[in-house]
Amino acid sequence: MEIEPDRINVIQNAEENRFEVWIEGLLAKLDYTENGGSIAMTHVGVPVEFRGMGIAAIITRSALEYARSKSLRVIPICPYVISYLRRNPQYMELTKNREG
Repeated sequence: MEIEPDRINVIQNAEENRFEVWIEGLLAKLDYTENGGSIAMTHVGVPVEFRGMGIAAIITRSALEYARSKSLRVIPICPYVISYLRRNPQYMELTKNREG
């Protein structure tokens, strides 16, 4: 199955504390906890059928852009998020402590 990245719509489901994408009735998600000025990204999960198609990267980028838009400090707990940050250093400043 081909997934078109431009057509993936990431939704922030604040009630469930996750960014999510539904593909063919299956949930791909990034779980988080937001507390004050920080957001801990705790888990990224993509159904086995859709792994290796860039979906985790799309969801993670959306979550990081959300953090940037809200001036939140990112606390990467999930190994995938840590790996994504290493591959995309333009987001590393989000992990720094904020002066306040």
